[in-house]
Amino acid sequence: MADFKIVISDPEAPKKENIIRVKIVGDPEIEYTEKHKEGFELPIIKVNKSLIEKLDAVHGVITVRMKKPDSGERIKITGKAVADENIPENEVHVNMELLVNKTGTNEIEGEAFRARAWQIRINDERTRRLIGLKIGDTFDGELVGLRNVKLEIRGGADNSGFPMRPDIMGGVKKRVLLSGPPGFHPRRKGERRRKMVRGNTITDDIVQINTVIRYQ
Repeated sequence: MADFKIVISDPEAPKKENIIRVKIVGDPEIEYTEKHKEGFELPIIKVNKSLIEKLDAVHGVITVRMKKPDSGERIKITGKAVADENIPENEVHVNMELLVNKTGTNEIEGEAFRARAWQIRINDERTRRLIGLKIGDTFDGELVGLRNVKLEIRGGADNSGFPMRPDIMGGVKKRVLLSGPPGFHPRRKGERRRKMVRGNTITDDIVQINTVIRYQ
């Protein structure tokens, strides 16, 4: 069975970006299973319903961003927003284990915004619905938990990191002469090189599929 990491980009999120300062609180009662840890499900982020509305999180996915206290490193958690009226409007609650592992503390100041991109891993019978699709094709977002949207395939990569190219037909793996991305980023004008790439069709050897939400 294939094992795909589906990367989902929301093209409308940057245009409507609305960052809100929040306190991020670790909560041991919030579920955090092996499926969350391995990427098969987004971690749960409990928030007040009004915050979801303020962030215009139409797909129910938000990102919380904070700085690690000891190093100042920026840390992000993207997850499924679950409304809980018991949580103050200026707080978000995540699993305590997750927050401590990320930041070393169980409470920290940060900010929340509508997620621009996230990923979901699938390795069950749903993968069969993607085998044979090509760059430019669309599939139902419900496959990865998004209702009433279509996802357009924009690219991907195989288990060796070789990128898919829209101009190479089929599920082949071949070395071709390239003058630009994906697969080659020239440093000089007119530079060309032979690089190994994948064709435009999803096969069992693909591990990452890049998609974008299609808006009518």
